[in-house]
Amino acid sequence: MVNLTLPIIVVTAIFSIMAFNNSALMARYQFNAYMIYHRKQYYRFITHAFLHADWMHLIINMLVLYSFGVFVEGNLAYLFGSVSPLVYLLLYFGSVIVSSISTYRKNKDNHWYNAVGASGAVSAVMFSSVVFGPFMKIYLYGVLPLPAVVWAAIYVAYSVYAGRQMNDNINHDAHLWGGLYGLAFTLVLDPRVAGNFLDQLIHFGR
Repeated sequence: MVNLTLPIIVVTAIFSIMAFNNSALMARYQFNAYMIYHRKQYYRFITHAFLHADWMHLIINMLVLYSFGVFVEGNLAYLFGSVSPLVYLLLYFGSVIVSSISTYRKNKDNHWYNAVGASGAVSAVMFSSVVFGPFMKIYLYGVLPLPAVVWAAIYVAYSVYAGRQMNDNINHDAHLWGGLYGLAFTLVLDPRVAGNFLDQLIHFGR
């Protein structure tokens, strides 16, 4: 099985660390709806996911991605075999774009709005894992074993809270849209996926 989660983490970490001390690099590739709309710099829809605001932002996103991404890749490999890497890339980068559309529409005339981070994609992968195993125990950061669905709820709650604070350079609204994309994308992949998800919910605790 081709593992794409680790290469994505490595490339994202390298690019983010390079940009920490390079304001020109950050400015050129971060999400800026004004530059996308008025200067046609569409690449920003993707490149902003390889940048992060600081070490904490980077570490949290990459740890969460690793915790859920490997599990999702394993399930996709079981369902789709050799084409599963392509499906995973559609999940990841599709969510990067979809999770940014709402923010793009709101800020296309706001030259001062910028955002960075893979949070939309991380949220999509997390919710994809919830579909495959809603009550699977996840040891996030090596401790605190909780069901995947609980970790997903905590992540969304944090995103909503942080988004309301509006005191950083992170597009927290993308978390929700990314999660919804990951949920919908995974449920429509194959009838067996949705059926298994519903079966687990119905029979939980029995």
